[in-house]
Amino acid sequence: MAVNTAFDVDATVQKLVLSDHVKDKEAIAHEIQAQAKAKGIFLASIHDVYMARGKGKGKNFTVPAMNLRCLTYYLARAVFRVANRHKAGAFIFEIAKSEMGYTSQAPIEYAGVVLAAAIKEGHHGPVFIQADHSQIKASGYFENRGKEITALKDLIQDAVAAGFYNIDVDSSTTVKLERPTLTEQQRDNFESCAQLTTFIRKLQPKGITISVGGEIGEVGGKNSTVEELAAFMDGYHKSLLSGVTGLSKISVQTGTSHGGVVLPDGTIADVKVDFDALQKLSKHAKEKYGLGGAVQHGASTLPESAFNKFPEIGTIEIHLATNFQNMVLDSKKFPKDFKDRMDKWTFENCASERKAKDTDEQFLYKARKRALGPFKKDMMNLPENIKEAIALEVEKNFEFLFKKLNVTDTKDFVTAIVKPVDVTIGLRAVQAELTGEGDD
Repeated sequence: MAVNTAFDVDATVQKLVLSDHVKDKEAIAHEIQAQAKAKGIFLASIHDVYMARGKGKGKNFTVPAMNLRCLTYYLARAVFRVANRHKAGAFIFEIAKSEMGYTSQAPIEYAGVVLAAAIKEGHHGPVFIQADHSQIKASGYFENRGKEITALKDLIQDAVAAGFYNIDVDSSTTVKLERPTLTEQQRDNFESCAQLTTFIRKLQPKGITISVGGEIGEVGGKNSTVEELAAFMDGYHKSLLSGVTGLSKISVQTGTSHGGVVLPDGTIADVKVDFDALQKLSKHAKEKYGLGGAVQHGASTLPESAFNKFPEIGTIEIHLATNFQNMVLDSKKFPKDFKDRMDKWTFENCASERKAKDTDEQFLYKARKRALGPFKKDMMNLPENIKEAIALEVEKNFEFLFKKLNVTDTKDFVTAIVKPVDVTIGLRAVQAELTGEGDD
């Protein structure tokens, strides 16, 4: 595609986000990608970076994987500004299966918006976008395994076509703790993960090894152990076809939950991560199985004092989402009348999600994310000065995280490993229905 010298990145993003037709979004995303390519910006896999870290290369750092649910263009710009200031190269933009649905952000739109943000802020080099929680729904799986796996394959195809070269396979929902042995408890998990890994390898563009993550413990459930990690990985390798490249990382459960635990007044309960267990799991994943390390989910609502510990103990990646959403919606700069309309919509349309003992504050905290899709266009049409002011507030949090997670001065390490591959993003023939539960 010829590069448009009169390209207006802000206007193009506005058109992309407000368009109702996915084929129009594809055409706009193509235009953005052409502009990005001309400026040395390309979508990439972080697989080889993680493999290098697993071998002890480079300094200790923990990659922030950031789910941007709203004002995505403005928050992504804030991330790139922080990265530019601190010469950071190891960071991921991600969106979960469920988030794609309730935020109305199809993969092709998300990829286009993030690339546009990179252009706007003068980024150069790789951009990592991840399909977070490509998750099996347990009830559907045990009722009809083939149908559930096929549905997840549809979603993965959409993501890879759009340039998501990092895929987190979450089949941990199929773990059966009541079974007599650890291998049997993890069997459906490792067999499904191996099957989906093989599928992903067939999809990946020539010259790109997609980073695939597995998961051994459902977030919010029982804490993971080294023995469970071994049972999963040993079973996974036996199930994986010969010659197929395996995982780059493994997600574990060490005490967190998605979005945090909400107290009756709407505040978040203190959470204690089992850092000793996380360190042992990450060490075992690297030394025994050659992975980049262990991944911590549900981390955005942890106390600030916790974040510097993740690189110290060898955590390869942490997932962050809810706090960014909270900072936007709870900002004093966010128009009160707009927020009141979103709250009213949530109470009227999400009542079925309310638990009997939920206070209004608890219910609203957990359910208000459902309003992000219905109000996406209205939010995008807020005055520029409001959107930019809110993004500047969140930018302070991005900067804090980049420093604490030690991803400053990682640009040279990353770009020495990750090289551009010429691939055109787009849509596949059939769009998957976007449903699911897992996000951070």
